[in-house]
Amino acid sequence: MPPPTPGSSENAAPEGPRPAPSGRLLVVEDEEKVASALREGLEGEGYDVVVETTGEGAFFRLARDRFEVILLDLMLPGRDGLEVLAALRKQGLDTPVVVLTARDTLEDRVVGLDAGADDYLVKPFAFAELLARLRAIGRRGRGGDQDRLAVDTLDIDRATRRVTRKGQALELTVKEFDLLHYLTRNARQVVSRDTLAREVWRETARSTTLDNVIDVHISRLRRKIDLDHPVKLIHTVRGVGFMLRAGGA
Repeated sequence: MPPPTPGSSENAAPEGPRPAPSGRLLVVEDEEKVASALREGLEGEGYDVVVETTGEGAFFRLARDRFEVILLDLMLPGRDGLEVLAALRKQGLDTPVVVLTARDTLEDRVVGLDAGADDYLVKPFAFAELLARLRAIGRRGRGGDQDRLAVDTLDIDRATRRVTRKGQALELTVKEFDLLHYLTRNARQVVSRDTLAREVWRETARSTTLDNVIDVHISRLRRKIDLDHPVKLIHTVRGVGFMLRAGGA
């Protein structure tokens, strides 16, 4: 099976869509050769693949159908990938979206993740790595994590993705929620950057760029979770990683 060239991924599901068959993927990619290679490779692995070549087409497809994962290219004609992704997340759609793009700066990654992407692959990418990311997303969806978690006055509802501190709702991006949920599941334990890279960002190896992305998200969480509260929950353990717990680290 020929490894596909750079493609992209996104996800969403509007009100009242029909249930998604297992392994059903939406590929949103305007380059015909890339889309064709992705379809061929993914169908060879047993996935049911639907291709859309424009952001507008993807948006309306997602109003009718439901998918397990969306592979979303950012550079699309008309409505670009980030626009589509932000609109879907604004509607409350939480289908996992994997962004596949040639953009690889820290700023691009942060913008993509903040818009609601669950994962990020830079073109050109190895097809084997894309498959590994898809398997990781599948394991994540089947995980037996507790739906409700609490530490001190922080409450997390995984089913609704609602977070409150002392009863006040907090607005988090998709990646901020995933990061906070992981830290809360491992409360009172030190979580290393290596672990966050692997378990939250689904990266097989750390890099300076990824470390910076993690630090940016930790900083943003601190402002949202701890800024107005005397009891701080997110702590840095120098040279090791981070810990979520009530009181001093």
